[in-house]
Amino acid sequence: MQTKHTFSTIFWLQTTRTVNNEALIYIRITVDGKRVNFSLKKRVPINMWDSNKKKVKGTTAHAKQTNLYLEEVKSQLFQIYQDLKFKGQLITAQLIKSHYTNTNIDEGKTIFEIIEYHNQKIANTLAPGSIRNFGVTESYVKKFLKKKKHTNNIYLKQLNFEFLSDFQMYLSNLYPAGHPKALGQNTVMKHIQRLRKIITLAFHMEWIDKDPFVRFRMSFEKTHREFLSETELYTVENKDFISDRLDRVRDLFVFSCYTGISYVDIMALTTDHVVMGIDGNNWIITKRQKTDTLVKVPLLPQALEIIQKYKDHPVTAVSESLLPKLSNEKLNVYLKEVANFVGIKKNLTFHMARHTFATTITLSNGVPIETVSKLLGHTKITTTQIYARVLDNKLSSDMNQLKSILEIKSNNEKQKAANKSSNSLNISYKYV
Repeated sequence: MQTKHTFSTIFWLQTTRTVNNEALIYIRITVDGKRVNFSLKKRVPINMWDSNKKKVKGTTAHAKQTNLYLEEVKSQLFQIYQDLKFKGQLITAQLIKSHYTNTNIDEGKTIFEIIEYHNQKIANTLAPGSIRNFGVTESYVKKFLKKKKHTNNIYLKQLNFEFLSDFQMYLSNLYPAGHPKALGQNTVMKHIQRLRKIITLAFHMEWIDKDPFVRFRMSFEKTHREFLSETELYTVENKDFISDRLDRVRDLFVFSCYTGISYVDIMALTTDHVVMGIDGNNWIITKRQKTDTLVKVPLLPQALEIIQKYKDHPVTAVSESLLPKLSNEKLNVYLKEVANFVGIKKNLTFHMARHTFATTITLSNGVPIETVSKLLGHTKITTTQIYARVLDNKLSSDMNQLKSILEIKSNNEKQKAANKSSNSLNISYKYV
């Protein structure tokens, strides 16, 4: 396998410490610009050393024997380098020296040692989807090392800004299998963000002395997250589908629009999750699989109607679920059919229902963002702000309300001025 590693060796005489006009022969190993020096424990007369040819002068038996030895050393070092390269192992000048001198060397932990430790750490704490995402990032790190660094692993101490920049460029030009386009900017940043969490763990555990991300800046592009307007949602709700399949898909989507509950959490709902709340009405109380956060959602009439529709339905009786079950992949495919039938041009996805709940159903109707954050099961309000949208009709309503307030204030000020003027006239008439 070809490599872009650079390797060289050079001999020289260490003349600063001579004994009887003889000096030790040293060798320097250089790999990728990093070098290490060590003594060969062999002395030669200073006047017998050829500094240009880097060998002993003359044709004496001693000269020939010494030069042969130097060639053997050079050959052995190059063979060690080739073996490491062939095996796809880490290659450093220090590592080659340790193999030659048969000495143990501790270069510290490798990147896959911390990845393995991190995998064990998150195994029982993160949702399966999050664990799967870390697995994808790990696979990209492996491919990057093999294709661009020509190795199967790398020491944590070797991580630096250049490595991160190279990894970013590699991801930006990566076309995943079955994808017509390269990874987008935000997808690239998410992979680097996951790698950063892993490397930060190594830094906190003191496996490395410095954080290689200290000067690296993440740059996410702002994205427009679509949602349905009131008119579009009403159209979807009231469309009569001949197909039971599309009817169920529509019901699941609308249920999420009026509850904000994600796909994976809806699929886990049973009748036990519907309880009476403190207000005497029906609520759904469950936990988000993604964050294990408790979610309490008072049921709006539209959502309650869908629950009642499937209360004794055969599809829920078999699965013992609150609503019909369907794979996320098929659900999103069928939603494209739903959009086509109702005449919606937007790319309808199930996650759009959650945005519709946050924007069209709650925020645009005056529900405080703090309340919306609780309903969505977010642990940080900044996450909710991603979903928040100010609609045109809300802008118009707010500005009209402001207009009315300003008009009232203006009329009050005019009335005060008129009253003041009238009082002044009355006073003037008294003194006439």
